Amino acid sequence: MSPIVPPGSTIGILGGGQLGRMMALSARSLGYRIACLDPDPHCGAHYVVEEHVVASFDDVLAAEWLASKSQVVTLEVEKIGLAALEAVERRAPLRPGSRVLAIVQDRAKQRSWLRSQGFPQGNHGFASSVEELAAVLTKLGTKAFVKAARGGYDGRGQYETQTAEDATQAWSYLGAEVVVAEEALDLEFEMSVMVARNVDGHTAVFPASYNHHVKRILSWSVLPGTLDPKLAQQAQAIAVAIAEAINCVGLLATEFFVTRDGRILVNELAPRPHNSFHGTETACATSQFEQAVRAVCNLPLGSTEVVRPTAMANLLGDLWVDHGGVPPFERLLSLRGVRLFLYGKDDARRGRKMGHILASAPTAEEARKLVEAASRCLLP
Repeated sequence: MSPIVPPGSTIGILGGGQLGRMMALSARSLGYRIACLDPDPHCGAHYVVEEHVVASFDDVLAAEWLASKSQVVTLEVEKIGLAALEAVERRAPLRPGSRVLAIVQDRAKQRSWLRSQGFPQGNHGFASSVEELAAVLTKLGTKAFVKAARGGYDGRGQYETQTAEDATQAWSYLGAEVVVAEEALDLEFEMSVMVARNVDGHTAVFPASYNHHVKRILSWSVLPGTLDPKLAQQAQAIAVAIAEAINCVGLLATEFFVTRDGRILVNELAPRPHNSFHGTETACATSQFEQAVRAVCNLPLGSTEVVRPTAMANLLGDLWVDHGGVPPFERLLSLRGVRLFLYGKDDARRGRKMGHILASAPTAEEARKLVEAASRCLLP
């Protein structure tokens, strides 16, 4: 058995957004000290960590300095410069490692790696010029989503095309060196699976989450998802196989498309806590954030047993903008079974995730209805 990183040690986190904030809070409960690196001096994690290194995500010296103060380093965002990741690895264990990030943070490399390992995906192609993109769109033979190979999240860095003639507009809009064109699939629904894996290779898999998006941003999710058991088990098996094949230590979320003809296809990988598993805070015996700490510190992984079904709904900055200030959260907090999580962000903008709601109930369907009612009570 490999050595553990015991409580009392310092965990470094690359990134200080809401995921880093919630991971830090779980790590504190286990007795760890936390340092983070983030370019925003007022990031969400700033207020809950012992030390905050204010630096860009590609600052090699800052990353190396963070690692020198830490017994283990993890991350809450993929967009860390590879040179900075390699600098961390020279000073401390980085979990997940730079090899995982080199694959995941580039959509073209991620698609190529998934293909090389035989994991199911939708039809797609790569292009490094507008002419190549037009050829790929012609080959796909239907409308597609064109995505910048690097960067972009919550629907950003994407362009929806209808025909091959849209290649020029898509290429100009994205302004990327390489793009990935993905066939627009006939979807039944979307789901995700979270796998935790520690240094010794032990894994723990959470139940599959059923996800609903609005304007390509996750609106709500239900855990456990009301899914066909065989389909959920198949998705879990694929997610575990991916985590093992890529040798991810920490968390790995796999987003899946389920088509109307019954195919389960991998959409994207995220080697960190994931928005669709915020519900583990109340749904499962171990939250995804505590599980992340256990995994990177090589502690025994916690139970993923469902304690009480939970639905999660994101709170976007639109609420703050439309209310002209803080929304009336007292309405929400008066509802039984509902909890509020805010990320400590000062600047509310449309489309920006400011917090989330969790609603727990005896069944997943009741939890979904409750979180929808909680969301409606905040509307202006």
